[in-house]
Amino acid sequence: MTLSIAYFEELYAYNDWANDRAFGAVRSLGPDLLSRDLGNSFASLLDTFVHLVGAEWIWLERWHGRWPPALPKTSEFGDLGIVRARADQVRHDREKWLASLRDEDLQKNVRYKNLRGKFYAYPLWQQLAHVVNHSTYHRGQVTTLLRQLGAPVVSTDFLLYYDELNEQQRSATVGE
Repeated sequence: MTLSIAYFEELYAYNDWANDRAFGAVRSLGPDLLSRDLGNSFASLLDTFVHLVGAEWIWLERWHGRWPPALPKTSEFGDLGIVRARADQVRHDREKWLASLRDEDLQKNVRYKNLRGKFYAYPLWQQLAHVVNHSTYHRGQVTTLLRQLGAPVVSTDFLLYYDELNEQQRSATVGE
């Protein structure tokens, strides 16, 4: 299988777009709704966003050879705006790191220690794909929580991302 950094840069551009849409979907909700315990694997919308962003952060740390002992806790963030700011920082740092890689780095095993103290190693490409898949799963939970609250939801489908990109490109071409 031939993989490229360009593919993963594109996959993470989708991931960032989808995260932006998910954050946007909850923007108008007040703190009481964001923190309402709805009995999910992460009790509230805020808890789910903290986990999503924390997981993206901890994997980036692992790729830098650092093994934080725990994910961030919701209590470490004051509100969704702070979570969003952390997401933006993780995005920036990940983009910079991805740009430093070469295609051949994708096949290398990257060793890390998980949160239970066990060591694992997988090819970097598998870890990169895992993180996007993990975030997609939790964005699906955000949609479920929004529905439970009776709030509007947004689609974060992969092909919708390309539909929007293609429309932007067509609009840019017409405007030239």
